[in-house]
Amino acid sequence: MSESDGSASDKDTQEVIMEATFRALSEHGYKDLRMRHIGEEMELTRQVIHYHYDGKYDLLSSFLEYVIEQYEGSVEVAADADPRTELDARIDQCLFGPEFEEFTHWDRMRVYHELYAYAQNDDRHREVFNEHYARIRGSIVEVIEAGIERGTFREVDAERMGQLITDLIHAARGRRIALGHEDAPEETRRAIDEFVLDSLRTDG
Repeated sequence: MSESDGSASDKDTQEVIMEATFRALSEHGYKDLRMRHIGEEMELTRQVIHYHYDGKYDLLSSFLEYVIEQYEGSVEVAADADPRTELDARIDQCLFGPEFEEFTHWDRMRVYHELYAYAQNDDRHREVFNEHYARIRGSIVEVIEAGIERGTFREVDAERMGQLITDLIHAARGRRIALGHEDAPEETRRAIDEFVLDSLRTDG
């Protein structure tokens, strides 16, 4: 087997473990999760998990990064898209997510937010969440700055506007997951359009 083939196989195995972790977390929750639960959710032996990860904490840290990468790496915008189109795409991605073969966006967000809730007592996970938040906010700020430079958006404090939009996204996701308000993302999306994005237009 060539080195490249081994790398591909290794990556596939880790993805199998990550998806098994999704299923186990969805069924048992973070607090009650055991390594054997993850092993029961896949056809590979549990020894494979221990080969790749040094215990439950190491696996969940990798799992958290895996979830984040699925979202950060899947925003698709045409190279010549105008700033408003790109901003819409990034907001929609955060609120409604990409398509998945197994588990919906909200299935994944439910697991994500459960880990998020425990991050206050976990320095490593809190750092991962902080970095993810900063990248979401930063990507939105960059689009706003580009829009201002091109004359598509009026002059505003791009950092504060990016902060506002990012916080609205997080609040909507939290309200849907924690409180069961299933219309929260759609309501928030309409409010962002009406009270935030429309206010950015130079022709408004």
